[in-house]
Amino acid sequence: MQTDFKITHQTVVNAHVSDVWKALTDPKMVRQYFFGSNLETTWKVGKPIRFYGEYKGTRYEDKGIVLEYNENDKLSYSYHSSWTALPDEPHHYLEVSYKVKKIPGGTELTISQTNYDEEKALHSLQNWEVVTNRLKELIEQ
Repeated sequence: MQTDFKITHQTVVNAHVSDVWKALTDPKMVRQYFFGSNLETTWKVGKPIRFYGEYKGTRYEDKGIVLEYNENDKLSYSYHSSWTALPDEPHHYLEVSYKVKKIPGGTELTISQTNYDEEKALHSLQNWEVVTNRLKELIEQ
């Protein structure tokens, strides 16, 4: 399914970069805004990342590899979603990236995702809107 299609979701969070970074990387916080997902990873480049849980009565387990981790700046990981029902093969993995940047009054958060077809990418873009709104509710003062 290799595609060149890429989505980008950008938002401003009224919080310090370090607070946004913590929300992106702390499993306890991720669970609160990311559809109840459990997150397991060491955040070491080349090491596994795993999201798992139950959503609307269906158990799931998504996985990947940490590709980049620069604290308070950028992180990325490969990502295979069990929701796609696609075989666990390298060409079925997405790449998800988070970039944080200090701006006047807060933090600019940019999320990019690659390797989806257009229909799935647009659905994913809607999910990122929900996720970032929940993240903002959690950490904005």
